[in-house]
Amino acid sequence: MTIKVLLADDQALLRSAFRVLVDSEPDMEVVGEAADGAEAVALARSTKADVVLMDIRMPGTDGLAATRTISADPELADVRVVMLTTFEVDEYVVQSLRAGASGFLGKGAEPDELLNAIRIAAAGEALLSPVATKGLIAKFLAQGGTSDDGSESPAYSERLAALTGREREVLVLVAAGHPNDEIAERLEVSPLTVKTHVNRAMAKLGARDRAQLVVIAYESGLVRPRVE
Repeated sequence: MTIKVLLADDQALLRSAFRVLVDSEPDMEVVGEAADGAEAVALARSTKADVVLMDIRMPGTDGLAATRTISADPELADVRVVMLTTFEVDEYVVQSLRAGASGFLGKGAEPDELLNAIRIAAAGEALLSPVATKGLIAKFLAQGGTSDDGSESPAYSERLAALTGREREVLVLVAAGHPNDEIAERLEVSPLTVKTHVNRAMAKLGARDRAQLVVIAYESGLVRPRVE
């Protein structure tokens, strides 16, 4: 299946470079280009894009606002957004995840990293750039309202209570950045079983994708930040 990619960036030269790169791959194609967030939302609807490469800073409607709109629209539930940022280690990382992005990537990433990011997002996986460590993400997410005493946030208590013990265990490992294969090895189960637990946790917690599970795990207080 061909991955339909939408490019959203106010720099035409950068969009052109991304288009050449993406269209050179046999399993993906660019279906549209947007110069601002409002145009990106409109094109996401009309093109039925699978993945949007979304610049954070754009004139008018920025990438964060556009991502929130896409994430809130039930008709765009299958659209995955990868945020592009010049500076990966800043407050935009967490704002992107909270807005509903599946992950983020620096504009200085290598071509293979960008293509891999598209494939990861299209598969519903969380994309956390290697430059921004899990510890940094945890630190920023902790600013979003986790309780100071280490207990779970009341806002999430009911939803977390719906999880089975194994689903909670899997959620903690997902938040730690482990892929399904590693989780399966740790828990001595099959990767398919892990995928089932992840999908059930997503359904119970109302998460769009794996990245949102990471956000919920930290903001709920289920996983506490550890900054090295």
